[in-house]
Amino acid sequence: MTTSRQKFVKKLHWLVDHLKRQKNNYAVQLIDRTSAQLTGVLMKFQNPPLEHLISKKVEQLGPASKKKKMMDEKSTPPAMVESLVSKPVQEVVANSSNQVPERYIYKGEDGAIDASFPLLEVPVIDILRLLNSSSDDDELLKLRSALASCGCFQAINHGMESSFLDKLQEIAKQFFVLPIEEKHKYSRTVEDLEGYGNDSVFSEHQILDWTDRLYLIVSPEDQRKLKFWPQNPECFREILHDYTTKLAILNELILKSMAKSLNLEENCFLNQYGERATMFARFNFYPPCPRPDRTLGLKPHADGTAITFLLQDKEVEGLQILKDGQWFRVPIIPHALLINVGDQAEIMSNGMFKSPVHRVVTNSERERITLAVFCMPESNNEIEPVEGLIDQKRPRLYRSMKDYGNIYFQNYQQGKRPIDAAKL
Repeated sequence: MTTSRQKFVKKLHWLVDHLKRQKNNYAVQLIDRTSAQLTGVLMKFQNPPLEHLISKKVEQLGPASKKKKMMDEKSTPPAMVESLVSKPVQEVVANSSNQVPERYIYKGEDGAIDASFPLLEVPVIDILRLLNSSSDDDELLKLRSALASCGCFQAINHGMESSFLDKLQEIAKQFFVLPIEEKHKYSRTVEDLEGYGNDSVFSEHQILDWTDRLYLIVSPEDQRKLKFWPQNPECFREILHDYTTKLAILNELILKSMAKSLNLEENCFLNQYGERATMFARFNFYPPCPRPDRTLGLKPHADGTAITFLLQDKEVEGLQILKDGQWFRVPIIPHALLINVGDQAEIMSNGMFKSPVHRVVTNSERERITLAVFCMPESNNEIEPVEGLIDQKRPRLYRSMKDYGNIYFQNYQQGKRPIDAAKL
């Protein structure tokens, strides 16, 4: 290896170490898996643009930055980030004497959060009728209208018995009330996004959500990490498997129906979605919060999915959707599934369907438990507007993209609306 190449690799390693010292968990996860391979590639190939970029970044993070970081470390102990990564909200509640730590106090909208917004009239779609609908059927027209206006609908007659959904909600509740030591058997680590815990922390100034989560990949099945799948309750794995198997069938029906509602070939969205698409399940536990006026269960965002399925708490509201610049409460229909499109469906439909911005508010009296299942197109597939939705009156609005999940993550962490990166 040439002397200049040796210097470059040395700079690369310095940058890696700098990011690790910053507790930049996302960077650490990526770098730990790829730095060795990247160094090997650099040894074989000349890459002056990349070398210049890395060298410039090292200069930016040089002695002056080191000095500033030393000052920051004196005022804010590095252990602060580590402890927030590992401490679920349930433990914060147990140790906070009815006080909300500053890291959970939301600073947006003048610091005030109003839970008394009007109810949104979310359209109700009968899945059984949708299954048997023709292109001009009322149910398809309702579906198109719902996804074009508020981006979501309540699904009834979806083929799952109320007793089965009750069991699903019960195993979620049983898990979250387990002793702390038992739940920690399934805690996520810095290297994993899956498992039990709360927010991934990327900045000492990050505002945290008032929620604990159990986050699991459910498909493709060969990607499951069963070490994170609870064995207590005993029936947890079996019930979750059955539920997500049913959702996979429902997801295919919804994607086909979306296409038919736009007078497109029914498989056009499904073809982009792919055969090895990813499905994530996220169990959400929102403990009672002493300051619901200043704390969010989930910060405002839109999903990066094609389709998201939400099984709401049967009694406790909390979800709000932003429509026409105003927040609306989402009503509860027991045993219905709230289904919304995500950014990737908005891209494929060339903006005909809207990926809704939503958030979760807290309350001071009751806990709330929900289950969200996220359906993400295969990352290697190209996602783009369907040709049949592009013409002179409605030009193409989004560029073609692969691995939108990664683009979504990068922009979300910077406080940006991820779909803006896809707009032309």
